[in-house]
Amino acid sequence: MAVEEEGLRVFQSVRIKIGEAKNLPTYPGPNKMRDCYCTVNLDQEEVFRTKIVEKSLCPFYGEDFYCEIPRTFRHLSFYIFDRDVFRRDSIIGKVAIQKEDLQKYHNRDTWFQLQHVDADSEVQGKVHLELRLSEVITDTGVVCHKLATRVLECQGLPIVNGQCDPYATVTLAGPSRSEAKKTKVKKKTNNPHFDEVFYFEVTRPSSYNKKSHFDIEDVDEVDKMEIRVDLWNASNLKFGDEFLGELRLPLKFLRQSSSYEAWYFLQPRDNGNKSLKPDDLGSLRLNVVYTEDHVFSSDYYSPLRDLLLKSADVEPVSASAAHILGEVCREKQEAAIPLVRLFLHYGRIVPFISAIANAEVKRTQDPNTIFRGNSLTSKCIDETMKLAGMHYLQVTLKPIIDEICQVHKPCEIDPVKLKDGENLENNRENLRQYVDRIFTVITKSGVSCPTVMCDIFFSLRESAAKRFQGDLDVRYTAVSSFIFLRFFAPAILSPNLFQLTPHHPDPQTSRTLTLISKTIQTLGSLSKSKSANFKESYMATFYDYFNEQKYADAVKNFLDLISSSGRRDHKSIEQPILLKEGTLKLTVKKVDGNSSCRFMIKRAQGRKRFGMKNFKKRWFRLTNHEFTYQKSKGDHPLCSIPIENILAVERLEEESFKMKNMFQVIQPERRVLYIQANNCVEAKDWIDILTKVSQCNKKRLTVYHPSAYLNGHWLCCKATADNTPGCTPCTGGLPANIQLDIDGDRETERIYSLFNLYMPKLEKMQEACGSKSVYDGPEEEEYSTFIIDDPKETYKTLKLIIEGVGTLEQEHAQYKRDKFKKTKYGSQEHPIGDKSFQTYIRQQSEISAHSI
Repeated sequence: MAVEEEGLRVFQSVRIKIGEAKNLPTYPGPNKMRDCYCTVNLDQEEVFRTKIVEKSLCPFYGEDFYCEIPRTFRHLSFYIFDRDVFRRDSIIGKVAIQKEDLQKYHNRDTWFQLQHVDADSEVQGKVHLELRLSEVITDTGVVCHKLATRVLECQGLPIVNGQCDPYATVTLAGPSRSEAKKTKVKKKTNNPHFDEVFYFEVTRPSSYNKKSHFDIEDVDEVDKMEIRVDLWNASNLKFGDEFLGELRLPLKFLRQSSSYEAWYFLQPRDNGNKSLKPDDLGSLRLNVVYTEDHVFSSDYYSPLRDLLLKSADVEPVSASAAHILGEVCREKQEAAIPLVRLFLHYGRIVPFISAIANAEVKRTQDPNTIFRGNSLTSKCIDETMKLAGMHYLQVTLKPIIDEICQVHKPCEIDPVKLKDGENLENNRENLRQYVDRIFTVITKSGVSCPTVMCDIFFSLRESAAKRFQGDLDVRYTAVSSFIFLRFFAPAILSPNLFQLTPHHPDPQTSRTLTLISKTIQTLGSLSKSKSANFKESYMATFYDYFNEQKYADAVKNFLDLISSSGRRDHKSIEQPILLKEGTLKLTVKKVDGNSSCRFMIKRAQGRKRFGMKNFKKRWFRLTNHEFTYQKSKGDHPLCSIPIENILAVERLEEESFKMKNMFQVIQPERRVLYIQANNCVEAKDWIDILTKVSQCNKKRLTVYHPSAYLNGHWLCCKATADNTPGCTPCTGGLPANIQLDIDGDRETERIYSLFNLYMPKLEKMQEACGSKSVYDGPEEEEYSTFIIDDPKETYKTLKLIIEGVGTLEQEHAQYKRDKFKKTKYGSQEHPIGDKSFQTYIRQQSEISAHSI
């Protein structure tokens, strides 16, 4: 989800690797161990939670998390919790990284010291204030000065213990005085509108004929005064109201302007316990990659995009723009990710990969090493399989992976690692059965392999067979090196990285999956001496179970099927593909009990009857056929909605039920499900996938109501008839392909950013082309890292790349200059206290000064 800014879209995303914690404080009990988990939070909103690691003070998590960030935020925070069976889980400590500091740690493993957490420091949100200092003439003809403080509204306050009933206190404080006033409490909202004005007498009355506003004594007093606004959550708990944040403003700034109105970020109280050492709580290892893409309209990218898309047709392919990107990037993966997404979006992935694969095969001397390196070809095919093959993995492996994770059969076959009471032969049999079942489902899944993968495999097979005509097995190993070695085996080894499980498996399950993955990888390799592939003698002994020709024949038949030129996608449309599932809350009213599942929203007489009790937790499940929910996972569905009956999926305004992260699924005959997700990231994910899967429905709505129908009218447009057509255009423009949601302009912007980042290497490559064209002697060592088959063609492409990148760089610079001129510090978009904007202002000022 992009944030729109005057002709530009801004996308935010973050990829996090949560490694491990170490040296956590001991539990104050006899065993001293803890059961810990880690959460990822945008400010204070939890968007991800790791598994619980039991009985450890140095828990290893090994979990990856990626999300598109659908809103603004100030801190990316990580909390370590200790599970408590009988009470609320306790917080051990946190790591909070300010948004503007994320680039310091970009893609680097970093140990962060855990910090103490207290209510005074857990602050988020902003407040809108208006201050006015006025002279007032009394009935007796003397003058005093009064301050009017208007608290208009707040946005983004934290939700405390599941609720937010905020109010504000306004205090005028000085060396010898303190006067406080309070707003009304606003119930069930973290975006309260107060619009209340409070008056304070600032100076004592003085003679009206004085020339200045204040006499000397008054000036000193005013300079020492401050106005303080504190936000609180009205709590029914015995511990009192919870602090939400504060703002302190010295009055002396009003001497330059008697009236001032602005937005401010709330700040923590500066009275936390500072005596505790930061290393008392241990540390947490993280790797954070935060990306912000500023994307122009499509026409800006036409020259660079067209140059990239014709890469497959360039002779030789090493002179193409896409291949050059792979040459200049520090890691091939950097180039592969945006290139694959761009070529998939425009339907050019097969010819591009065929061209670079054919070139790599021609450079390969030994058929045993074909596609074994981390080349651009290998990385592009890996990325294509991840994108196009994700649902293929779900259908093929997820059922048995789930069983392995839940049943916990002992499968250890290393005699040294056997636990007490375990039997080696029983363990071998358990493992053999798992391997047999997984091998069978893989080799019988050929008809389900996505067409784009099959077309690529056909190209690999043909190139390899043509290059090494004397090796009859190379047509198989060229394909198996990807489908087994880089697709199925890694998915079995780390199912959480392929969305097969929500978390990294526990140690015992992880060991079982490692043994299965090794065996499957070897079975798929078709090597002559398979026992020699294992360093461990116990693995070689175990593999004797599979030294039968039927396994090799099954692998070859499978590889033949997925790499045949005449293959068609025979995937049965009757087989449902699970797209997403999880727990959500909804409110519905059943109209009748038949299987068509007619539901309507409850019509309460007053809004107060619409509280949390009306929303029931249900397990939701979405396939490519239907959207269902049941009371608990595995139960019979309470309701089944065919995909063709989803007419729109849109956000629901918080005002409807005073609840955040809500969306609505609109069906025929004005039937609607109102659903609440657990956080903003989860809400976005559900909206996106439901929208994509229903995008091609013939009766999709064009308009909808962004609020609910309550108290006899629509809250959004105030229309009284419940059948009034919607008042807001529906979200549009999403691709219908449920597997590949790709923004071509965003990927081109990312490629531009990479070219811009590696501009010195592009220029060095230009020099290498000139050197190769002029001199026939041995090339210089600094140029030897580049693959340049045709210096003249490569030079031409480099010139076009540098020109295109330069043009886009100028557009970005002009946009920043225009934005700098228009942006007001203290606006709703950039409140006072926005450190990232302060940094931006400083950078732009330096650029302007340099230009002058």
